[in-house]
Amino acid sequence: MAEGDAGSDQRQNEEIEAMAAIYGEEWCVIDDCAKIFCIRISDDIDDPKWTLCLQVMLPNEYPGTAPPIYQLNAPWLKGQERADLSNSLEEIYIQNIGESILYLWVEKIRDVLIQKSQMTEPDPDVKKKTEEEYVECEDDLVLACQPENQVKTLDFDVSENRTEIEELPPIDHGIPITDRRSTFQAHLAPVVCPKQVKMVLAKLYENKKIASATHNIYAYRIYCEDKQTFLQDCEDDGETAAGGRLLHLMEILNVRNVMVVVSRWYGGILLGPDRFKHINNCARNILVEKNYTSSPEESSKALGKNKKVRKDKKRSEH
Repeated sequence: MAEGDAGSDQRQNEEIEAMAAIYGEEWCVIDDCAKIFCIRISDDIDDPKWTLCLQVMLPNEYPGTAPPIYQLNAPWLKGQERADLSNSLEEIYIQNIGESILYLWVEKIRDVLIQKSQMTEPDPDVKKKTEEEYVECEDDLVLACQPENQVKTLDFDVSENRTEIEELPPIDHGIPITDRRSTFQAHLAPVVCPKQVKMVLAKLYENKKIASATHNIYAYRIYCEDKQTFLQDCEDDGETAAGGRLLHLMEILNVRNVMVVVSRWYGGILLGPDRFKHINNCARNILVEKNYTSSPEESSKALGKNKKVRKDKKRSEH
C-alpha cells in the first residue's frame, strides 16, 4: 500500500511540475501540502471576455483510482451551463481513468469559454462583477494569478518518409536558463525511429560543451501508425527521476515524433526541486516554439494509448 502511495505521489508531483511549466503564472499553488491548486482560465489571454477559476485538490488516490476534487468559480456560471461543464469534466475523467487529466480539464474549459465568447458578449455588469469577484477570490486565497502565455495549440504532423530515416534529423537549440550558476539548455530534433535517437545523441556529444555537461537528460516519443501506439523512453543521465518527469511533460502535451535533450551544467550550488522546474521549462519552451504542442482533443485520444506504453515500459524496467 505504501509503495502504491509513493507511486501516486510521484505521478502527482510530475503532473504539478508539468502544469506549472505549461501555464506559468496562470497556475497558482494555494496549499502545497494539501495539494490544492487554482488555475485561471480565459477565452483570450490579451483581451479576456469570459474567465473562470478552476480550483482542484488532488486526493492521495489520484490519478490511480479517484478524480481530482474540483470547484468551478465564476459569477456567471449557473444552472444548466454549470451542470454541462461539470458533466464534460467528469466524462473526460471516466474516459481516462488512471491518467493525469488536469491539462485536459483546463483546455476543455478554455474551449467552452472560447465558444461562449463567439456566441455572446458579456454584459457590462457581469464583466464588472466578474472582475470584482476575482479580486475578492485572490484576496481570500492569497492568489496572484495573472494569465501569461497560453500554450499554442498548433498541430504538427511528421509524415514518415522511409528514405529520410537513415539521415541525421535537424537539431534546434533552445534559449539557456541560468539559476545560481547552473545553466540549462534544451535541444530538439524530429525523430521517427530509435536509430535516429542514437544519431542525434551522437551528434550532440560531438559538441565539447554539450559533452561536458553534468547531465544530458532526454526523452522521446515516436508514434507508430500501424500499431497506433507510442514508442517512447527516457534517460536521467545521473539526474534521478528527471527523464521520467520530462517524458511526463511530453505525454501531457501529446507531442509525437520528437526527442528533447536538456543539458545541465552544474554551477556548484544545489537547486533542490527548482532544477526539475528549469528542465521542464526549457523543454516546454522549445516544444512550443517549434509548434509541437497539439490540440487537447488529440491529447485526450492519445492518453488511452499511453496506458499501454506505460505498462510496457514498466515491464522493461523491472
